[in-house]
Amino acid sequence: MSVGIWQILIIAIVVVLLFGRGKISELMGDVAKGITSFKKGLKEAEEEPVSVERPAGELPKAGAESQVSQATAEDKAAQDKAATPSA
Repeated sequence: MSVGIWQILIIAIVVVLLFGRGKISELMGDVAKGITSFKKGLKEAEEEPVSVERPAGELPKAGAESQVSQATAEDKAAQDKAATPSA
């Protein structure tokens, strides 16, 4: 069973009746904007320089971990302070 020209025509008429010509053209405009934005993003990604990778044996610096753990401790202290009822 293949889809014939009459079946496609009936489906197109039903879609136009349900959504109206204005809504369909608005949707197609949104699709076109999305495609344009996607292509622009691809071009920008190609233009970005490739970042320099660390050698396989090199570990990240310890300062980054201590900053994260310090920020987590500060967040936890702030939450505890907010959770305690004041008299």
